[in-house]
Amino acid sequence: MKRRLFVSGVTSAALTAASPASSAPRSIGMSDVERLQQRFADVVASDHRHGGQLGIEQKASALADAALALQESGNATQRVRSYLYGCAAAFRSSAMWAAIDGRRFDEAIQHMREAQALAEMAGDGAIKFRIWSHAGAMYRHMGRPTQALAANNVARQLHINRRDPMFASLGLARQMAILGAAGDHTATHRAYDEAQSAMDRADPDEYRPVWLNAFYDQAELDSLALSAYMSLRDYEKAEYHAYRCLSGLRPHMRRSRAITTARLARSQLEQGASESATRTAMSVSIDAATQHPRVALMLRDFGVRINDIVPGSTAADTWTEYAQATWGTTPA
Repeated sequence: MKRRLFVSGVTSAALTAASPASSAPRSIGMSDVERLQQRFADVVASDHRHGGQLGIEQKASALADAALALQESGNATQRVRSYLYGCAAAFRSSAMWAAIDGRRFDEAIQHMREAQALAEMAGDGAIKFRIWSHAGAMYRHMGRPTQALAANNVARQLHINRRDPMFASLGLARQMAILGAAGDHTATHRAYDEAQSAMDRADPDEYRPVWLNAFYDQAELDSLALSAYMSLRDYEKAEYHAYRCLSGLRPHMRRSRAITTARLARSQLEQGASESATRTAMSVSIDAATQHPRVALMLRDFGVRINDIVPGSTAADTWTEYAQATWGTTPA
């Protein structure tokens, strides 16, 4: 009941913001689209601060419904209607990503299907790329590298990759992470080189959608390289990319900083630096450690691993005490 009230409230608020009170049919224009696009920018910013939260998923889903409801509220040109479908697809893809990040994969798949249909109606190549690229990431996190590669290849085959090397770079970077998860060393190294080359060719002044500008840069490329090399158990390279990522992360990327720091701690631990690894793991913000599902899982796995590698050590005992204080349980 609370969720229905929440969704209804967001939808009503979005429609109220988009149109004045009137009983007569109104004309829907680009100003309405721009208001929805600003709401989308707010959702993207919230995701980068918090990530994985059910509230973000619900808000994005409700705003997708609001964009569709606006279609029925008045007259509009075909161009405006296409933009509205694009807004709905963008919101639905954000709901999808929040569900992926929160490990709610059944919900993510449902959002994906709806987003794909909306993107087709919008005819928007950029949002199609986002949805299929998210699908690749989703299947990678689900441990299905074959499906992940297939989905990511759909994104990479879109025309926008040929038009803008930055999209090509992101597609290759996510391909690299999937190939790492699949255990393909040679293809992973090649994909990294190609992703870096494409990024270096990209025009920094090219217009790009807000969701891409908000997160994809050199730091994100290093973050995906970190993920790939962690999967390959090449912990020295993983640590290198972790430090590069952390040095380049923009201040609003709080979720990414927490994930990268947790992975850095694990890479240090696997190289035998248990004391440094423990300090690194304990530097992850408490909010992320307790509220972000993916970060919390990484840190719990860290606790299991440190007790496997150096049981009874000062580092393991320090981590156990920290875990008990943070989660109220032992790391195992």
